[in-house]
Amino acid sequence: MKEGPDIVRIAALIGDPARANILTALMSGKALTATELASEAGVGLPTASSHLAKLEVGGLIRAQKQGRHKYFTLANAQVARLLEALMGLAARGGHLRSRTGPRDAGLRAARVCYNHLAGEAGIQLFDSLVARGFLVFSDTGLTLSDSGRAFAASLGVGPEQLSPQRAPLCRECLDWSERRSHLAGHLGRVLFERMQELGWCARRTGTRVVEFRGEGRRLFDRAFPAAPRAA
Repeated sequence: MKEGPDIVRIAALIGDPARANILTALMSGKALTATELASEAGVGLPTASSHLAKLEVGGLIRAQKQGRHKYFTLANAQVARLLEALMGLAARGGHLRSRTGPRDAGLRAARVCYNHLAGEAGIQLFDSLVARGFLVFSDTGLTLSDSGRAFAASLGVGPEQLSPQRAPLCRECLDWSERRSHLAGHLGRVLFERMQELGWCARRTGTRVVEFRGEGRRLFDRAFPAAPRAA
């Protein structure tokens, strides 16, 4: 066998339909129990527990015990990026699930991608920040400009929240449904958290869908006006 990383094991872990459903459910960024994940996977609890053990050993998820329950999350943001990239690849290849209806429409409009905003709303946020020079592309990647920091402060995101982190401050994430970039990284997370704190939006219970409520959508559009599309 040739030297180098062995992708077969990781591919096999993700390739099982039940385990793929489990990993997709954990893309919500929330910690879920084995019972909840069994329901998402469409399998019984013993089978789900077996799948969870394999995913944990494979380094794709991690478990944390709290009280009588054990909760599962994705192991890290790198796993989330891998899953989002695979979703994009599947969508571009026409490999889509047969389920249709409001839930799919909601996922495309706005959804959680691990810990940041994705879907049409996420694209609008990213494009708006780039168009106004708040996000700038450079040789070192995507950076937040001084005017971008001032804008973040106007939303209540202070300098201490933008201090160096282990995660990149700004990062592009290719959106599987729109096939365009949305904002990930530490900034993507804190902006999404701030919008929830302000009451602009909230997660729909039991799904990855994000719903804008009351005046929330108007305030979002005012803060992140849609950028003109190139001809």
